[in-house]
Amino acid sequence: MSNVGAPLTATASVEQRADAIQAVLHARGMEPAAFIEQANHLVEEQWLPRNGARVVAKAWSDPAFRQRLMANGKSAVAELGLDMPRHHRHLVVLPNTPTVHNVICCTLCSCTAFTIIGLPPDWYKDLEYRARVVRESRTVLREMGLDLPPETEIRVWDTTADTRYMVLPEQPPHTIGWPEDQLAALVTQDAMIGVARL
Repeated sequence: MSNVGAPLTATASVEQRADAIQAVLHARGMEPAAFIEQANHLVEEQWLPRNGARVVAKAWSDPAFRQRLMANGKSAVAELGLDMPRHHRHLVVLPNTPTVHNVICCTLCSCTAFTIIGLPPDWYKDLEYRARVVRESRTVLREMGLDLPPETEIRVWDTTADTRYMVLPEQPPHTIGWPEDQLAALVTQDAMIGVARL
């Protein structure tokens, strides 16, 4: 049977489609507005880079905590009252050294340990970063303002379905002995991703 001459059906606008989905959720007893409000609260007030900054400062100040963090990152951050989703089964913390620099990415999408280091920045989600940082990490880091010496080994870590990574930056020598809150104020999300040094 031919569709020639059949009237064209208008495609619903985004707003109409969103309204239809909300109507179905309401009809089934679900409350999407409450869920969205809760998600916004988490993103704006709880899932922030300051969480990871606290972890870094504690690791710099407390050698025993640092050892536990290296052995089992997820368990160690829980000591600070920080949790991770169930599907984030592992948090691997990657310590930078004078000769080794770590950088993280997610080549498939844009996964991070978001409850610890915050939601990924836009550039982290960009296909160019995700593809290039694996193949030409030194060049990408230089383009982002981090020009590492040729003798520095760069290790790129690609997030998996159940493993999240976080870079532990090197502590600036002049900050040794500072209180944890002062140390945490130095730590940036870029440093915990590995595209900057402190």
